[in-house]
Formats: sequence, C-alpha cells, structure tokens
Amino acid sequence: MLKWLIVTVLALVIFSGLGPLLSRFGIGRLPGDLNFRLFRREWFLPIGSTLVLSMIAALIGRLL
Repeated sequence: MLKWLIVTVLALVIFSGLGPLLSRFGIGRLPGDLNFRLFRREWFLPIGSTLVLSMIAALIGRLL
C-alpha cells in the first residue's frame, strides 16, 4: 500500500510540472482533475489523470 501511495504522489508532482505539455494530449481534462487559483497562483491537481495513467502502468507491468 505504501508503494502505491509513493507512486501516486510522485505522479502528481510530475504531472503538475508537465501540465501544460500534457494538456495537448488531453491529460488534465478528465473528471477529477482540479484547476483552481489560490494565493494569486494557479494550481493544477490531475488526480483523475494520475489514476488512469497509474492503472495503465500497472496493466503494462503485470503483462510484462
């Protein structure tokens, strides 16, 4: 369980940094992805996209 939590947090950090680039491919527009302004800064939390990509990565890992 701890491994999945670490992987999910790392994926959130990576997707937050790569948000503008990944939005060209549709990542970041899924239900559960959050965009909001707080303290005069725009925040992007791609929770839905992270879950989908984590499931795809788990499926690939299980097949290999």
